Amino acid sequence: MKRAIISDVHGNLEALQAVFEDIDQQKVDAITCLGDVVGYGPNPCECVKLVRDRCGIVILGNHDQGALFDPDGFNSGAERAIRWTRSQLELHDRMPRNAAHRLTDFLGELPRAHGEGPFLFVHGSARRPLDEYVFPEDIYNPLKMEHIFELVGRYCFQGHTHIPGVFTTAPEFISPGVPRAETEVMIDLPPTKAMINVGSVGQPRDGDPRACYVIVEGDARVRYRRIAYPFETTSRKIHGIADLDNFLGDRLGQGR
Repeated sequence: MKRAIISDVHGNLEALQAVFEDIDQQKVDAITCLGDVVGYGPNPCECVKLVRDRCGIVILGNHDQGALFDPDGFNSGAERAIRWTRSQLELHDRMPRNAAHRLTDFLGELPRAHGEGPFLFVHGSARRPLDEYVFPEDIYNPLKMEHIFELVGRYCFQGHTHIPGVFTTAPEFISPGVPRAETEVMIDLPPTKAMINVGSVGQPRDGDPRACYVIVEGDARVRYRRIAYPFETTSRKIHGIADLDNFLGDRLGQGR
């Protein structure tokens, strides 16, 4: 089976459309989304609709939950963005023609985790699926890594940090490091356990502004793909919305 896995779209329609176009060219059998469809970006409703229509499995992210309930643990800029996002979702859902397709209903029914064969799909971690960050530097915190890996059957796919790479039980962190002149790097997964961060579609933070997602072939190999998109368009939209900090648009061109 050939599966595409995306995460952390964050309301970035231009990035999501570019990634779906690339996925269609790869002829995958299924698409899974690991959450944070909304938050930060200027097109939350359009992104929720696309993910709902294209992805067979969608996991709840902390920004998705924050848009439904009182946001918890967000900085001031992220909280303002979440509250604006909520207003956009509610505006969509109040329209009579959308009564049978409420976006808040879709988000509210998303699971926090999903298991399928050797795969576990979460947004944060196997220990705290919604909101635990697992950063590359956590390999120097063996107790944390050991506790999380105890809850991983074989392979756990996650997002949340926006930093792509593979964690092993060594522990070590394997960064895909896709060169700017290329679009893909392939990583063979260890035969035991691994945590695979699939990176971010809509707000990469590894110094590469290109959208990031993975394709899983079989059950032991991942292909990290980097897709260029017109981030200037997304940035201009963000700059035009008073409730979204300009920084959220500026960072897109820096991959930070």
